[in-house]
Amino acid sequence: MAPFAPFEPEPALAVAVSGGPDSMALVLLADRWARERGGRVTALTVDHRLRPEAAAEAAQVAHWLGRRGIAHLTLAGAEMLPRCDVQAKARALRYRLLEGWCSDAGVLHLLTAHHRDDQAETLLLRLARGSGLDGLAGMSAVVERAHCRVLRPLLPVPRARLRATLAASGQEWIEDPSNRDSAYARVRLRQNAALLAEEGLTGERLAATAGRLGRARTALEAAVAAVLVCAVRLDPAGFAWLDPTALKAAPEEIGLRGLAALLATIAGAAQPPRLASLERLYRVLPDAIAGGRTLGGCRLLPRHGGVLICREPSAAASAVAAMPGAATFWDGRFRLTLPRNAPDGLSLGALGVATVPELGSGAARLPAAVRPSLPALRDAAGILAVPHLGYQRQGSNLGGVLQTPLFCPARPLGRAGFTVV
Repeated sequence: MAPFAPFEPEPALAVAVSGGPDSMALVLLADRWARERGGRVTALTVDHRLRPEAAAEAAQVAHWLGRRGIAHLTLAGAEMLPRCDVQAKARALRYRLLEGWCSDAGVLHLLTAHHRDDQAETLLLRLARGSGLDGLAGMSAVVERAHCRVLRPLLPVPRARLRATLAASGQEWIEDPSNRDSAYARVRLRQNAALLAEEGLTGERLAATAGRLGRARTALEAAVAAVLVCAVRLDPAGFAWLDPTALKAAPEEIGLRGLAALLATIAGAAQPPRLASLERLYRVLPDAIAGGRTLGGCRLLPRHGGVLICREPSAAASAVAAMPGAATFWDGRFRLTLPRNAPDGLSLGALGVATVPELGSGAARLPAAVRPSLPALRDAAGILAVPHLGYQRQGSNLGGVLQTPLFCPARPLGRAGFTVV
């Protein structure tokens, strides 16, 4: 756990526990670590409702851990998962439930049991898909999510050592039948591990290769961050000013990565645009965008010798309900927490081309191209408030001073970098 420090006094950890050998070993190790520091562990088991025996398995895990004094909860999604692309859908549901619990419980650290052999398999799977350097670096030991850090402390540890840990502790585990289903590519790789090892592709060597590529990725990320500090000025209203000369003074790979990160941030997107589209745009910056360009849900407009990058209004998300006293996330970009005594029936969505009377001082500061994609509060009568413009309808009952929505994009420009342990 040392590479993930610092932790708060008496650290609280959440551990994803399926009941398999890897996660059972992790929860025992994490519990010992936390108890030594006066902290606590909560084991979380997700029931994807894909197998009828899953509920009984979760109950078995709760029984095992209860005997050891480890708190356990079972989380289940309300919706049934589709049968197509089931592993990806199950993974998305799993993290949504785990992170949601961490947010509600105020737990900052979510541990998962990915280990050295998982890292080796990830490298091979991504190599088969033709991934670039970032993908071949494998899994990061730390992932900063919206509500917690996902930590993978076992990445350097081989699977065999985890089973040996359980044997030494006298702890049983559950074998998931899907881990033997050859319909999954990861299972097929595992079944052919001995053959791969004969050709020198051992788990140890593959994981070491991923680690070296991870170091290269870390170096590139540091170089990109240094360029963005000089080339980009982010505005809290969710747009940016880009100095294309400073961006293109860097090596092309660094400049492309910087442009990709910037577009993803302004669009509130989890992933940047496709590389081929990025390359075309990068080559013509800034000369050939006189009339403006769109890419990845963003508008790029030449302004004052630089480039204004803002959200493309037609790509913005639909309005969402804004509940009193709760945080509302909109368009992958903004978070707004309404006062508890705010009226019901409000929604948060794009301002659009609506005319708002009596605009505040913010209207003169913000470029006209930015305004249509600003977050606006509406009620049954229409626009109630546009906080970034300093506008609130006269006589509105918002229960006090309305906060300005916080720009917190799904992919922050200054996000935590790739971590190798």
